[in-house]
This record gives sequence, structure tokens and C-alpha cells, in this order.
Amino acid sequence: MISTNEEIVLSVEHIKKKIGKRWIIDDVTFDIRAGEIFGFLGPNGAGKTTTIRMLVDLIKPTDGVIKVCGYDVNRDPERGLKYVGSIVENPEMYTYLTGFENLEHFARMQPGITKARIEEVVETVRLTERIHDKVSTYSLGMRQRLGIAQALLGRPKLLILDEPTNGLDPKGIKEMRAFIKQLASSGMAVFVSSHLLSEIQLLCDRVAIISGGKVLAVGNVNDLIAESSNYIIWDFTPRQLGLQILASNTEVMIVRNVESVLDDSVIANMNKDAVVVQMPETAVPAAVAELTSAGVSVKSVQKVTPTLEQLFLRMTEGEAIDESHSAY
Repeated sequence: MISTNEEIVLSVEHIKKKIGKRWIIDDVTFDIRAGEIFGFLGPNGAGKTTTIRMLVDLIKPTDGVIKVCGYDVNRDPERGLKYVGSIVENPEMYTYLTGFENLEHFARMQPGITKARIEEVVETVRLTERIHDKVSTYSLGMRQRLGIAQALLGRPKLLILDEPTNGLDPKGIKEMRAFIKQLASSGMAVFVSSHLLSEIQLLCDRVAIISGGKVLAVGNVNDLIAESSNYIIWDFTPRQLGLQILASNTEVMIVRNVESVLDDSVIANMNKDAVVVQMPETAVPAAVAELTSAGVSVKSVQKVTPTLEQLFLRMTEGEAIDESHSAY
């Protein structure tokens, strides 16, 4: 949930990265505010992890500026990165140590981290009962939470998570989603990269869609979807007469290739004789009246709002992206 605090915690301005003669990242711009969950969506190889590595100063951008809480990460990394907690790719832990011993080890690398603070983050990530067990006995979800605990030790204002639900089972995904929302509700800015469309749609307030190293869109998830075309599914009889009447309406465009615009789940629940069109929602009542006056029996009229998947596919002209775990 976006807080009323509009403080910009992370500002990314026109960053680029060139390796050899190839631009890996090309003019990426976005910002993240306090208390919001910001999604960074793109297929594997789109440039997500390269961008994250620049955000935490593991690699330098060829051009552009990255600021955390107003500090330039590249010019003043010590000041900027003290406000950042991150897990880039998989959290690395010493499996022969307990969870608590791992946190003590990481705490020694940062000034002012007390035992009380370690216990506080352990409680935050809900690992109290298992924190004194060896990490080798932890599930993947528990290791992810321990990694987040380590990232939270320094009280960051920005938490960066690279594919946080990777490899988790459905229960672990739901728990991770609830946990991330809890962190954002406390005022923390959370940056989540993912190739899972459903996860971004369920979790994030705003999203940047990246493909081929370029950001294609940035905005509120619901607003981006709303800006895409709505589809109307008509079920009427006689079908041919109804189709002729709709086709003669200048505000109506008949969709011939339904599979390209609707989700499989929608198509599976559709009457096989249904007609899919694009038209303004405001024009539907007049169309119903015209159909019924011509003797067409209108059984149902259904508006279908596009999903983030359809928006992504339209923007990337069909580039593959994972829609796994959509049921969770």
C-alpha cells in the first residue's frame, strides 16, 4: 500500500550500460516512493538483474544517475547504500551455522547492530522458533526470510528483492507476498523484480515493464491495465443477425482472433458461439436496444478487462514471459 508520504527513496534517471558494442541497459528511468511496492517486470534476460547490480553499486552504469534518499550511489556509495538492504539473486548463507550465527556474522560488518536488533528482525521475518537451528535444515522459504532478515539489519529505507518467490511452493509464495506487504505498510520502499506476471499484479502498487534493456512503461498496475483496450463478450441468438448488426455499428470492431486477446481461462468459460468485440462501454446499452428491437435475444454481455500478461505481450509483441503460479 502506498503511504501518504510521497518521499522519493530511489530515483533512477536515464541509466545506461554498455558492454563492448552492445547496450545492455538503454535509458532506464523510474522512481520509488516510501511505503510502496514497486515491481520490475520482464522476462529472463531483459536486464532486470543488471539494473539491480547498478542500483547497489556492484557495477557502474555507463551513463545516468542513481540516487538513494538524495545521495548519488556512484559518487557517494557509502552514504547512499546505508539506506539500502538487498538480496540480489539467491541469499548466500553459511549452512553449517545457525540462522542466528549467520545474522551475528553479518551484523559485525555494520556498525551499531545490537543483539536486540538481531532479535527484532528475526521476529519480523517470523523465524523465532527456528533461528537457532542450522541453516542446512531450513526450507527454501526459510532461507529467503533469513536473507531478508540480514537485509533488514541496518534499518533500510529501501529493500531490493531480486525474484523473491523463485523456487517457492504456493504456500511459501503467499507467505512471502504477505510479508512484503507488511514491510511496505511500515513505510519501507520495496523494489521487487520478477518474471511472474501474476505475482506483480497481486503484489505491487506500481510497475516498470522492461524488455531488451528498455523500460516500456511505468505506472500504477491498475491504471496501466485500464489504459489497455477492454473487450466485450456478447452471447445472443440468432448469432448471424446479431453479428451483422454489431458489424454495422461504427463504434464496434469485431475480434476475429479471440485467442490473441483473451486469456485461456476466459475462453474456456465462453459460449462457443459468443462474439468478442472492442467497443466503448458507454455504447453497450444502445447496442443492446438495437439488437433487441431487431428480434435478437441477448443472453449476456460481459466486459473483460485485460490482464497484465496481455498488456505485456502487446508491448513486447509476444515476447515470452512466465505466468506460473497464477492460482496463488
